[in-house]
Amino acid sequence: MKRYLWTLLFWILCSPIIFAQNNFTISGYVKDKDTGETLIGATIYVKELQAGTTSNDYGFYSLTIPAGKYNIKYGFVGYANRLETIDLQSNIKMNVDLAPTSIELGAVEIKGRASDHNLKSTQMSMVQMDAQTLKNLPVIFGESDLMKSIQMMPGIQTPVEGSSGFSVRGGGMDQNLILLDEATVYNPSHLMGFFSVFNSDAVKDVTLYKGDIPASDGGRLSSLLDVKMRDGNKKDFSAEGGLGLISSRLTIEAPIKKDKGSFILSGRRTYADVFLKLSPDSAINNNTLFFYDLNAKLNYELNSNNRIFLSGYFGKDKYGYADDMGMNWGNATFTARWNHLFSDQLFSNLTLLYSKYNYQVEVNDGSPTFDWTSYMENLSAKYDFSWLMSPATTVRFGGQAIKHFIQPGRFEVSNQVSAYKVPDNKDLEYGIYLLGEQKIGDKLKINAGLRFSAFQNMGKATVYRIAENFQVTDTINYEHNKIFNTYTGWEPRISMRYLLNEKNSLKASYSRTYQYIQLASNSTSGTPLDVWFPASEHVKPQICDQVSVGWFRNFRQNSYEVSVETFYKWMDHQIDFDPNANLMLNNQLEKDIRFGEGHSYGAEFLLRKNEGNLTGWIGYTWSRAFRQFPDINNGKEYRANYDIPHNLNIILNYQVSQRVGISSAWTYRTGAPITYPTMRFRHADSSLPIYGDKNSARLPDYHRLDLSVTIKGKNKPDRKWEGEWHIGAYNAYNRANAYSVQFEEDPDTPNKMNAYKTVMFRIVPSVTYNFKF
Repeated sequence: MKRYLWTLLFWILCSPIIFAQNNFTISGYVKDKDTGETLIGATIYVKELQAGTTSNDYGFYSLTIPAGKYNIKYGFVGYANRLETIDLQSNIKMNVDLAPTSIELGAVEIKGRASDHNLKSTQMSMVQMDAQTLKNLPVIFGESDLMKSIQMMPGIQTPVEGSSGFSVRGGGMDQNLILLDEATVYNPSHLMGFFSVFNSDAVKDVTLYKGDIPASDGGRLSSLLDVKMRDGNKKDFSAEGGLGLISSRLTIEAPIKKDKGSFILSGRRTYADVFLKLSPDSAINNNTLFFYDLNAKLNYELNSNNRIFLSGYFGKDKYGYADDMGMNWGNATFTARWNHLFSDQLFSNLTLLYSKYNYQVEVNDGSPTFDWTSYMENLSAKYDFSWLMSPATTVRFGGQAIKHFIQPGRFEVSNQVSAYKVPDNKDLEYGIYLLGEQKIGDKLKINAGLRFSAFQNMGKATVYRIAENFQVTDTINYEHNKIFNTYTGWEPRISMRYLLNEKNSLKASYSRTYQYIQLASNSTSGTPLDVWFPASEHVKPQICDQVSVGWFRNFRQNSYEVSVETFYKWMDHQIDFDPNANLMLNNQLEKDIRFGEGHSYGAEFLLRKNEGNLTGWIGYTWSRAFRQFPDINNGKEYRANYDIPHNLNIILNYQVSQRVGISSAWTYRTGAPITYPTMRFRHADSSLPIYGDKNSARLPDYHRLDLSVTIKGKNKPDRKWEGEWHIGAYNAYNRANAYSVQFEEDPDTPNKMNAYKTVMFRIVPSVTYNFKF
């Protein structure tokens, strides 16, 4: 591993570009002309050199080339190209504003980067989405939802209907790192998963890495979902929102100082509880069921070399059954960032982060009353550097430190002085990385990186020694702030692209990832009562190695894309639980944990049309996922919970006219694995089920069709108000998909079992009015 690091350093430092003479740099920011919003992934291309670069996550670009006269083209999908002629005899700073085109783009255009970015970048196993262009995609309750849109891409599985959780290439839901402006979101769901926490009105850019995760990020095995909030309008005040059947939202944005800084505030609330109050039945009108959330962000340009950003998210779900029971849960994040330019080529980003997820359950239906609380929070600092050396060479390096604090559960009874409390966990997590991207000739481009991660358990803590028979044999107490256990890991990442011609490329990647914290769950449906627990003396960190190979092809001036990717994953130190384990309020949870291995493999096919009146994609995934644990299923290999062999999604969007658009989304997938009882054991008057091999059966196959129509108001030149109606139907042909299956003994026929399926949704109509001014 050390040889790998020294080879990487030698390759970077000895690049002849560094020592080239008479090179100068042109740098700056690429922005939206109307709003001042920076554009991520805009292209900057030098015609004479047939070379270029793209803007980074903050809209900054830097291009170092020999002195001379050049024509430079700036471009971004959905914006008019801009051509600048320069005579480069010294370093130049040039900020460029691009004007949005008046041409209507396809409503499901899912990327804003260069039209041939999928061919020429080294990155593979990646999904990119511009949230604003996905608003016409038909979804449940008429609310645009990025998580539901991601679930319709190849390689992404969701075994249960309605969930905002997802599995990537056979991994668990807790193996996905979800970031909002770089802050971790631990539970991305509202209303048990039927909504996600991401308000598309506040989202600027979404990128999902399905395996080839950049070395700058770590801590999860399967994927990185990177969501970035909008910065706000630096030119004028504006507002937008929507009124729906069960939810409404409003977003306002305005400059703090024109062209220097701006803010954005975006809020949502459901109001199912308002309609419950209208019921004459007291058993219904006393119930509570709603969520609300708020996104806020401000940014300010101190000078040409320094910018600051402050952003945050707060969301809460509330559920109550009369006055007898109540439950609430929610996320909170905060991000403070400082962008600094050390030079025209060296860009830095210092970030301070805070994340918290908490829930509370109250039971008041008698005396005594009960109160159960739990939360997880972390504080983090990270420093990232980008050295934009030349059009052919880019180097990134940096590090991050995280302090985790987990309170698994605290249970209080009203008439008792003391409370039952599962011991807290305090842990430290670190990561440093170095990665470089190098173009070699006209065909080959390589991105190689190395991440070193470490994890430490910290006192005050109670640690249980566990024997081979999973019984506790000893207890050890550690003092406050005492480091008593450390894990470290090297995580190499490498990807390469070979350009066959201007329309075809081949890509390959390898990555190793470590995961030090995980979720205690025996369910694939997700629940707000999350219990996270760390690696420890007994629980080793999970490790994943993944290789991917892909072919990418574009047609008709990049308006059509075709890709085929294959992958194989090996996963060590996988975690499952004893079938009879109690995962809640268990201060000896580790004795119920079982350890094993997993692997998954598959192929992903994508055909996408990006331009014209008819846009959309067809995505198909064939994949398998398995687990094997010595102490589960008699040691035999079994299907993982996310083993969905066939998954097909067809998304079509047709722009009938400038005012009317029609969208459809049809999805089909193999039924999720499930364990059925094969017989029953009778003793006296009782009967107990006896289950077969784990996950040996499947739920019925799942399929549904969603439809929507968007009707825009008449476009008048002097009219500032813009409105549109969004009318949709979820599960349009009323398919009764099985959410779960239960078995009950027939009351009239001895020894006969009846199977009953639970259906979550039949057809669900929706009407939403969206506006902007």
